[in-house]
Amino acid sequence: MASAAIFSSLRRRRSPSLEAFLAPVDLTDVALVQTLASLTAELVSSFSDVSFFFQRKNSRSLVRKMEVFLVLLEYLRDSGLCLPWTAVLCLKELYLLLYRSKILLDYCAQSSKLWLLLQNHSISGHFHDLNQEISTLLDVFPMADVELGEDVREQIELLRRQSRRSQLFIDKGDEALRIQFFSFLDEFENGKIPDSAELRFFLAERLQLRDAKSCRNEIEFLEEQIVNHEGDIEPTVGVLNGFVALTRYCRFLLIGFEEDEVEFGCGSQKKPRKGLISQEIADTFITIPKDFCCPISLDLMRDPVIISTGQTYERSAISRWMEEGHCTCPKTGQMLINTRLVPNRALRNLIMQWCNAHGIPYDPPECSDASAEIFAAASPTKAALEANRATAALLIHQLANGSQVAKTVAAREIRLLAKTGRENRAFIAEAGAIPYLRTILSSLNPVAQENSVTAMLNLSIYDKNKSRIMDEEGCLESIVEVLRFGHTTEARENAAATLFSLSAVHDYKKRIADEQGAVEALAGLLREGTPRGKKDAVTALFNLSTHTDNCSRMIEARAVTALVSALGNEGVAEEAAGALALIVRQPIGAEAVGKEEMAVAGLIGMMRCGTPKGKENAVAALLELCRSGGAATKEKVVKAPSLAGLLQTLLFTGTKRARRKAASLAREFQRCENAIMHFGGLGVGYAFAGNSAATRDSGFASDVSVPMSLSVPVL
Repeated sequence: MASAAIFSSLRRRRSPSLEAFLAPVDLTDVALVQTLASLTAELVSSFSDVSFFFQRKNSRSLVRKMEVFLVLLEYLRDSGLCLPWTAVLCLKELYLLLYRSKILLDYCAQSSKLWLLLQNHSISGHFHDLNQEISTLLDVFPMADVELGEDVREQIELLRRQSRRSQLFIDKGDEALRIQFFSFLDEFENGKIPDSAELRFFLAERLQLRDAKSCRNEIEFLEEQIVNHEGDIEPTVGVLNGFVALTRYCRFLLIGFEEDEVEFGCGSQKKPRKGLISQEIADTFITIPKDFCCPISLDLMRDPVIISTGQTYERSAISRWMEEGHCTCPKTGQMLINTRLVPNRALRNLIMQWCNAHGIPYDPPECSDASAEIFAAASPTKAALEANRATAALLIHQLANGSQVAKTVAAREIRLLAKTGRENRAFIAEAGAIPYLRTILSSLNPVAQENSVTAMLNLSIYDKNKSRIMDEEGCLESIVEVLRFGHTTEARENAAATLFSLSAVHDYKKRIADEQGAVEALAGLLREGTPRGKKDAVTALFNLSTHTDNCSRMIEARAVTALVSALGNEGVAEEAAGALALIVRQPIGAEAVGKEEMAVAGLIGMMRCGTPKGKENAVAALLELCRSGGAATKEKVVKAPSLAGLLQTLLFTGTKRARRKAASLAREFQRCENAIMHFGGLGVGYAFAGNSAATRDSGFASDVSVPMSLSVPVL
């Protein structure tokens, strides 16, 4: 009778359906009635006094129906009647219906006002579907076989008749507001800016959104719907982006900047809502559910993804499995049709709810692929672009003329606005934001500085903005100052990421390396930073290493020492080996690396335990050490323990490039007088490589392999 499909649009917020966890199992008739009575009483008490902003009539009507069911259930509980089996089946169906009612009411009570407005038709349909199910349930309930009191029977009969006559109800006032909301978006679509008085009346009087916090909550909720959007649900992602842009514009136009509460920590964290549904999940599970654990690592999944066989794994675990050359599903043994990883958003949302209910920290990926895919795939509508452009003008005006608090707020909002879309990044820079952001980089306010450097990072992703940043007098110097002396860890990390982004342009690599303290600060962050900071630092150092003129600067700043130490850090070892492979191509670089006591051992360790790309980089670095480091360095490499066996293994099992590099390294050893003793067993492997070792490549791309897409995460 009941189907979870009626809540398809609600699953974006409460996914997946909880029926599998809540169905009554092995309950006696008495226990079933008692459980239903308690559940219904809780539902009625929880929502009787709730003030629903939208769906008021539908919500109140549903609560009143639950009150009638409570009268029936309390009578059955107190009378101790023996129920026929048909009545028990109806009560079990009522059990699920009550939970669906609770989910819907909880959804209407907690959701964003704007989202409820946009979903007015859909949610009204859900209430109507529940009314139909109530009608069907009462039609099949065996009233004649159950001895009910006269007053109870009359109430149930009345509810049955009312449910039969119930029709889909869409509140006319709510619908008028929804149409008006769309009309504002249409004006932006047509290149017009809506009248500010009408916007003020709509926002402040009709929706009662009168402060910065409530507007920010509305925006964050809508953005969450974009991330969790399902393709067949209206409105589309593009339209949702338009409403986010419209709401952000209204927030700053009508409420201003001074009222905003500026967080002075390293970032605000949302407090989890621990409502009825979360508590029910907490009461259901005692240990971590098996389906929440990765079949490979056996740990709680933070970023679950689905592979081509339909199985779900933790992203990092299954990625490593594939990088190691496996082409089968770890759980089923089936061949993988492709290597695509699809985010399992439904499972991730359920894991988040379970963690919140149990007070378990849940740290989603810093740059969620799910959100990146959604935002990247969503083509911005003209309305969204025009609303964002108007918002950017307001923000930049505050950067230029506002108070310190207003400037801090404006920097944060530009950071968020530049988070997605090349168009946003383009018109923010064109409107003149970069010079004002540069001045805030030296702010004594940690939040202002952090937002400013992160906004600079997000703007730098757009290629044309790289030149605007580098051409702005003092801008590079200010970014390096944040890297060296930033007030917060995140500010220093984002400064490093900004240098990485800017160094994608070859002409800027030398300028960045020559900036006082830049390379030293990156090396220090690589040695002592957080895992994310180390990643930002090593990728920036890698980019700088691709410019041959930076080699002596890297040595002078002790970046070589930091890169060698990083070989033992799994998270950054591949990039570190890649940078070393570039540095050792020059004699001065090979000499510096050769003097590092742990360099050869670290590279050999990479050949033993690294990923396929890491092994490529390690053998490439050893090969360049032998070619450019002189006889003493070559001998040091030749005498390294276990290198012969690792080379032979790599010649058979490595990637095509790794085999080529290994064969070239074997040829180098064969020219040494002692190589015969140490590498006499390499003949078979060398033949396997087909003597395909090419002459020394001159291009960066063919020398070093790194598992990077050379893209910067937006923050």
